[in-house]
Amino acid sequence: MKKYLSNIFILVAVIIGVVSGYSGSNIVFITASSVSEIFISFLRLLSLPIIFLSITSTLSGMKSLEETKKLTGKVLKYTILTTIIAASTALVLFVIIDPVNTALVAGDAATEIPKQGSYLSYVLDIVPDNVVKAFSDNNVLGVAFMAAILGLAAVTLPEKNRKVLHSLFSSLFAALLKITSVVITVIPFGIWAFTTLFVKDMAKNTAFAHSILLYVICVVGANLIQGFIVLPLLLKYKGLHPGRIARAMSPALLIAFFTKSSNAALPTTMECAQENAGVSQKVASFSLPMCSVINMNGCAAFIITTVLFVSMSAGMAYSIPEMIAWIFIATLAAIGNAGVPMGCYFISSAFLIGMNAPLYIMGIILPIYTLIDMIETALNVWSDSCVTTIVDKELLSVTSDQ
Repeated sequence: MKKYLSNIFILVAVIIGVVSGYSGSNIVFITASSVSEIFISFLRLLSLPIIFLSITSTLSGMKSLEETKKLTGKVLKYTILTTIIAASTALVLFVIIDPVNTALVAGDAATEIPKQGSYLSYVLDIVPDNVVKAFSDNNVLGVAFMAAILGLAAVTLPEKNRKVLHSLFSSLFAALLKITSVVITVIPFGIWAFTTLFVKDMAKNTAFAHSILLYVICVVGANLIQGFIVLPLLLKYKGLHPGRIARAMSPALLIAFFTKSSNAALPTTMECAQENAGVSQKVASFSLPMCSVINMNGCAAFIITTVLFVSMSAGMAYSIPEMIAWIFIATLAAIGNAGVPMGCYFISSAFLIGMNAPLYIMGIILPIYTLIDMIETALNVWSDSCVTTIVDKELLSVTSDQ
């Protein structure tokens, strides 16, 4: 019920924001600007800790995978494969459609544009020389690297010590999610502010709205291509019937779409996979929870499109090798998302903060992120279902051969 009320409040906020944007009232615009700045400050506050704790809590919770090594390997293989394809598709669409408009960043924001070459040094800074500096400099890759090293080190400790660390990281992560949930609760106010400013600027510059529309087409188009073409072709290649599996998983896909949460849809996803799609209980109970954490096709497409769109609109330039590098960066970031509410949005913001790109455009994207998030979540659950059915068939074939 809360989910639906939240959607209603967001819709109302957008409508009021549109009216406010055309009002021409300076008081309204000053208020909207102040609210948007507060919300951006929250983004800066939460983004890096979310990445660090999501990775450490996930990795430190892993036990020995010797018994399920084969199953884990297959799930990881198809998860990484589909996520890379999703990011690649998004990049191709981005290059073809070219939604970038440098007019999106105006005034003083343009002074924040980093010098050419700073992006490369940012990538090379993946191994930080100072823990505190990595956080203070918003070094996303450095923080993610530290989290991965710490999480993997925890797995090698004696069980007693591993559980203590896992409990610590999980508790801190749970506390952070509580804070995030509060921010999400008041998101309608942020959406009102950003919508107001967006409409105000759009009224002055029609190219502004056109550029945002092209951006949305890139993100949504990449998700639709992945969901309706790439994944069905992969199923077909593996000898499975895409239509039958889609019908079997349709209840879970609908729940994922309307709740915008892979975790909320997980019980239904597992039931549909076992009862309707005929996936074994062993594979479904292992693969689907794992996929709900790491298999984020839609998130990868959103991250690469958003980071390139915002940074290039701010004046940054990328070579072809750098764009290709972002396919893998977006893939790793999506896999490390760990089902965080609005995780893709926070991770994209963290990357942009670290690159000194203005977050103003992220505020513009926020009002339409709800729709994007619904499509992304449904795609993620659809991808989870495809990966799980493929793994189940392959393991069944191996068992039959033996």
